Amino acid sequence: MAVTDTVTGLEVHDVRFPTSEQLDGSDAMHPDPDYSAAYVVLRTSGGPRGYGSCFTIGRGNEVMAAAIRSLAPFVVGRPVPATADRLAALHRDLTRDSQLRWLGPEKGVMHMAAGAVVNAAWDLAARRAGRPVWEFLAALTPEELVAQVDFRYLSDALTPDEALAVLRAAEPGRAERADRLRARGYPAYTTSPGWLGYDDGTLVRLAKAAVADGFGQIKLKVGADLDDDKRRLRLARDAVGPGVRIAVDANQRWDVAEAVRWMTALAPYTPYWIEEPTSPDDVLGHAAVRSGQPVKVATGEHVANRVVFKQLLQAGAVDFVQIDAARVAGVNENLAILLLAAKYGVPVCPHAGGVGLCELVQHLAMFDYVAVCGSWEDRVIEYVDHLHDHFTDPAVVENGRYRAPAAPGFSVRMRPASVAAYRFPDGPVWRARRPRREQEVSV
Repeated sequence: MAVTDTVTGLEVHDVRFPTSEQLDGSDAMHPDPDYSAAYVVLRTSGGPRGYGSCFTIGRGNEVMAAAIRSLAPFVVGRPVPATADRLAALHRDLTRDSQLRWLGPEKGVMHMAAGAVVNAAWDLAARRAGRPVWEFLAALTPEELVAQVDFRYLSDALTPDEALAVLRAAEPGRAERADRLRARGYPAYTTSPGWLGYDDGTLVRLAKAAVADGFGQIKLKVGADLDDDKRRLRLARDAVGPGVRIAVDANQRWDVAEAVRWMTALAPYTPYWIEEPTSPDDVLGHAAVRSGQPVKVATGEHVANRVVFKQLLQAGAVDFVQIDAARVAGVNENLAILLLAAKYGVPVCPHAGGVGLCELVQHLAMFDYVAVCGSWEDRVIEYVDHLHDHFTDPAVVENGRYRAPAAPGFSVRMRPASVAAYRFPDGPVWRARRPRREQEVSV
């Protein structure tokens, strides 16, 4: 009798990058982020390892790492989750444990920890199959895909039969779309010019560079000062010309009435969308913002689970759904969200502003194009040109489009040297900064 490979270990590393020193990633609510990852490695008794991560912005990354470690008993010792049925079973076990579920339920640190482990399992399964995750997912049957989804709390908006119908309708063109994707890549937009901490000269220089690099859309952070936002939008428009879309992102800065007032004032500058205008939990608030001013509304990077996405769609509160690969409980829950968006006919434009997020979410958007919605019209993946050199198979954007990953896995395996250098608090990068950080805290 053949011996079944098992998961023999779960490692977690607290990896942080000092991006606050250049204000990379800065916005109206998060002025000094240090892009960080609770980085997961699944060891097995045979074959490749699996890699996953959960993005944070510095303090608290140790909490995320501890939450992931607490899930080791659910993973270590079980057969390697290399098949669709085992992946579905792992997702259910991690999200339905009665005692851990109490900490959410299905939201917050424990839910994100489950997602990091689930994503590492999908990476492992795809590596064993010798395929990138987008291609591995797109090769599953509609029945296998539907079996990945937890339909509890969704059936008033999406039933298993409806999900099956969406996937079956997309089946006939899968191979052609996959070939087109490999040949042309997937549309991208860039946030790199628009961090709120950048001065005007940096904004203009990077906006012009984005157009030269082939991007048809950029994004600016807004929400700290209305006059500053007007000036920055004018500068960006002059830099990119009339044919490039400029989205804006408030990162949850406003109450509803303030969001309506602010965006009414910015509307003459033709922003393409306003992202996260208010609390990510406020479904009716997003609906009020959408109906109260003329700019389209996008949200999702901080939406905790499939249920809130369901309500946003039911309430007609969003024009664009922004999934995040590391916010909800991994591939399985993001599949549920993609299916909901497809049923309601709302484009999915993933969030990728963080270390490892471009690498991860490109697979989900490409799978969506190939096997779910069948279109990339009005769909773009965010791209942030930071920290990709720390991954063995980094995301690649050429002429404003993501190149379809060809290497097996989820593209989030980090270089061992980077993990060692940026491990917090004792890696050499952080040891060198410790006196400065201690002085800042004492002041």
